[in-house]
Amino acid sequence: MNARTEPQLLQAQRSALPQRSHLDALEEETIFILREVAAAFERPTLLFSGGKDSLVLLKCAEKAFGVGRIPYPLLMIDTGHNFHEVTDFRDRRAAELQARLIVRSVEDSMARGTVRLSRPDESRNAHQSVTLLEAIDEFRFDALIGGARRDEEKARAKERIFSHRDSFGQWQPKAQRPELWNLFNTRLQPGEHFRVFPISNWTELDVWQYIARENIELPSLYYAHQREVVERRGLLVPVTPITPPREGETVETRTVRFRTVGDITCTCPVESEAATADDIVVETLTVSVSERGATRMDDKTSDASMEKRKKEGYF
Repeated sequence: MNARTEPQLLQAQRSALPQRSHLDALEEETIFILREVAAAFERPTLLFSGGKDSLVLLKCAEKAFGVGRIPYPLLMIDTGHNFHEVTDFRDRRAAELQARLIVRSVEDSMARGTVRLSRPDESRNAHQSVTLLEAIDEFRFDALIGGARRDEEKARAKERIFSHRDSFGQWQPKAQRPELWNLFNTRLQPGEHFRVFPISNWTELDVWQYIARENIELPSLYYAHQREVVERRGLLVPVTPITPPREGETVETRTVRFRTVGDITCTCPVESEAATADDIVVETLTVSVSERGATRMDDKTSDASMEKRKKEGYF
């Protein structure tokens, strides 16, 4: 029989216990999944673009294993049209963590003839699937850890944390394995692999709160800066040699930041004065459109565009 406890004493005991925030719970889940991948697979890799989500993943991996001890290489699929601020930051961060960085380029796939553009100015973003599958075949990866989150887009909301891919690298959304009580079925047939998403349950707000709390350094594009842009299809398109203004468009200089970064041809900034992670936390509390919906031209072709690409092997 339990002894009686005075209410005041019980309250004092409760207040003395360390308080776990929701960020602590998310971090613990992510670290658990990262360690599970290291234990369950022979040849895993962590997809690392230098973007905010992959940097959060890398921070959790650093906590899980320690600097210089991350047990899998970092993999970047480069379209050749990435922002240099991001690729430079990617290289420096990988070197600081003493992690092996593997870079495979869509341009190499184009040289091999496995990727063919329908026109010279076509976005290479969707063609990353081909280069990614070639890298999987080259290194025989059996698990690829990515920074996708369920709140980003409808198709990503359907993903399991351990998402099975068949021998063709394809995703079958109607044939996913159940995940109950953090029990993951990691069995694979020859040629198959998993895409693993440790921050599936995070939101954009969670990511920025964690970045602020952990003081995670990011590429400068994520914060407010002056940039030449044009308005196109309801988005602000950055003016670059790869994305020049079209006839009749007016070039303006505005204060913007990027909510997500990727291929220059399909990634757009948003107007913002947010210069710190704390500023962005406050700003994110007021937004009503997801980061991909607000900034990605390639997701606006149809409601099913992302799902179609994921079935074909996209991230």
